[in-house]
Amino acid sequence: MTRPLVTGSRPPSSSGLSSPQHIPVLSEVAITILQPAPGDVFFDGTFGGGGHAREILKRITPGGLLLAMDLDPEAEQRSRTLADEFGDAFLFVPGNFADASDPIEALGRGRAPLDGALLDLGLSSFQLASPERGFSFNLDGPLDMRFDPDHGPSAAEVVNRYAEDRLRKLIRDFGDEPWAGPIAAMIVRRRRQAPIHTTRELAETVGRAIPRKHWPKRIDPATRTFQALRIEVNNEMGSLSRGLEEITRRLKPGGRLGVVTFHSLEDKLVKDFLHVEAIDCICPPRQPVCTCEHQASVIIHPPHPLRPGADEVELNPRSRSARLRGAIKIDPDNNFTQRNSQGKSSDRTTSP
Repeated sequence: MTRPLVTGSRPPSSSGLSSPQHIPVLSEVAITILQPAPGDVFFDGTFGGGGHAREILKRITPGGLLLAMDLDPEAEQRSRTLADEFGDAFLFVPGNFADASDPIEALGRGRAPLDGALLDLGLSSFQLASPERGFSFNLDGPLDMRFDPDHGPSAAEVVNRYAEDRLRKLIRDFGDEPWAGPIAAMIVRRRRQAPIHTTRELAETVGRAIPRKHWPKRIDPATRTFQALRIEVNNEMGSLSRGLEEITRRLKPGGRLGVVTFHSLEDKLVKDFLHVEAIDCICPPRQPVCTCEHQASVIIHPPHPLRPGADEVELNPRSRSARLRGAIKIDPDNNFTQRNSQGKSSDRTTSP
């Protein structure tokens, strides 16, 4: 079922935006990188609790527009506070940022409309604090983990239906879990007795699979397994790959992109994507003549990922693993000097 757009004309809602638990990560740094200004058009692909969106809106009004998206239907309810406060400067479209092509294109009527875009890939505090969503191993609830609870298989279906080798692979690949084999084997043994339906049942199962002396010191032993299941259930890596391509393509020359990641897998995907987009040739290194016809589309800025400072980590411990990477869109008609000054242009011969 398609949910309606949320704009300034929507009626007020009792669902508030602010929460003592919701603290947007790297907010000040993101604003510095994105440089929103009055009249700009921005895209927030992961609305969450709306913290980043509010900071952007404060800087692009008057005259600007922020388009926000989120898969979580509860985010749509939270967005109404900003709709009431900022009116027609704010537009919310329910859905996955990987499917943002049509909503963004509608803003520019066929032209690249975006002055800036932000993706904050972490879970929101609202999701973690809701036992019924099944994201947290600290709260007992149904083993769900879907960003959109109305679509796709739940984590319980994955845990109870996947073959052992498939479970082992996804826990290893998406969770970077060294004990993926024993965990997958323990899950299969446990579900033979009875299906695993709750977060607590899964967390206890994972804990039993890892010898106590090998439990990680800084995180719960179930952390990596829960991360892996969440990524699988929501196809997060596929969505991120598609979303980066669509969003970057719709940035204006000089438009800025910021991406906040929280684990090495998604950070590497963002890093690799920006690296490819920042060079002219992607042919194999030993190929003497360029045949790919690839052209650089961005300058990586800042050149290295930014991390939260000690003060932010103390205020919000969940931010400790956050990394922010950014890029600036190149003008395709005047980009040689920009690329060359950044050391990104290729010295290979281009085929005629």
